[in-house]
Amino acid sequence: MTKEMRTALVLGASGGIGGELAKQLRERGWSVRGMSRGARPGRREGIEWIAGDALDRSAVTTAARGCAVIAHAVNPPGYRRWTELVLPMLDNTLAAAGAAGATVVLPGTIYNYGSDVPVLAGEDARQNPQGPKGMIRVEMESRLRSFADSGRGRAIIVRAGDYFGPRLGGSWFSQAMLRPGRPVATLRYPGRAGVGHQWGYLPDVARTMARLLERSDVLEPFARFHMAGHWDPDGGAMVGAIRRVVMRRAGREPGLAAFPWWVVPLLAPFNETLREMREVRRFWREPLRLDNSRLLGVLGAEPHTPLEQAVEATLVGLGCLAEEPAAAVAA
Repeated sequence: MTKEMRTALVLGASGGIGGELAKQLRERGWSVRGMSRGARPGRREGIEWIAGDALDRSAVTTAARGCAVIAHAVNPPGYRRWTELVLPMLDNTLAAAGAAGATVVLPGTIYNYGSDVPVLAGEDARQNPQGPKGMIRVEMESRLRSFADSGRGRAIIVRAGDYFGPRLGGSWFSQAMLRPGRPVATLRYPGRAGVGHQWGYLPDVARTMARLLERSDVLEPFARFHMAGHWDPDGGAMVGAIRRVVMRRAGREPGLAAFPWWVVPLLAPFNETLREMREVRRFWREPLRLDNSRLLGVLGAEPHTPLEQAVEATLVGLGCLAEEPAAAVAA
């Protein structure tokens, strides 16, 4: 990709994965436009901010003019009305990308898969989800494939495990295991002891996307990639890393408790987030690991931050730890 083509529109640039991707692209010399519903228009920190709603097709199309890439990293307002809004938002992105001849990049999830998926899953594994969230994800990928097959543009999907990172508030890490803005006193682990779980550190996911975009000219028009990320073989690696970081930084080790799954069915009828939690519970009861062989074949190596370093940056970003260790502040 030539320097003249390195202009990207990031939808959801004020969020977790969108914010990280905008940052990574900017640091790699891209011209970045960040679109968000609550954005204050103007140029700040090297990003041209545009106020706009992904549900407004004309606004997305206007913002995407002259862009080689559109990153679709946006969610419905408040994560509500998923079944109604997610696909129309993607259709608006595809219309804008078709008008601009742009590549669309989408952060994927493991929720496309059902119980029949192999424990080590490649990109072409059968997608047979068991709930509406997974079905929507499958349909999103189908529409991206149709977009690429039509010749209107390209599509790249990067799939990782459960996200965690400094910018992300809506995740299992920050919604179920601990509380942002508070010291970590007790961890609540959602998984079964001994069952492996896949994690994706957002800055690593964003770096992977940026590197793939810079190689898009050698990729197929519709390309999917899995990230190995951080594989926790038995549920103990992530919990252990959090406890060690908190002990080192705050001088105390958090307690450990089981996540109260029993309360989810009782409250799910009144809470959309809890309904989604119930749908994807199986990924905490059955192992699913992503095979990144295809990614390694293109990039040679996967961006990978050591687990404790990633956990520490995440806890600081979520306001669970001071930005500087106590010893450093005293010094």
